[in-house]
Amino acid sequence: MKYLLLLALLAGVFFIARRGRPNEPEAPKPQPPAPPQTMLRCAECGMHLPADEALPGRGGVFCSAAHRASFEARQGQA
Repeated sequence: MKYLLLLALLAGVFFIARRGRPNEPEAPKPQPPAPPQTMLRCAECGMHLPADEALPGRGGVFCSAAHRASFEARQGQA
């Protein structure tokens, strides 16, 4: 009878200890998608690129410094 009482007591302690602890760690919450960006067209090659990556210049926006220089050099000749 003593062993049955001891076993019931140990089971109760184990049950209480497990109840206070979560079984699985919480999964990280997914990040919301980024908002859409405005797309701009390179004045030299016509490629579309996000506004935050565009390089401003005389005559429009450009996808690279080389295209900006090429476009401005052509405009200076005319």
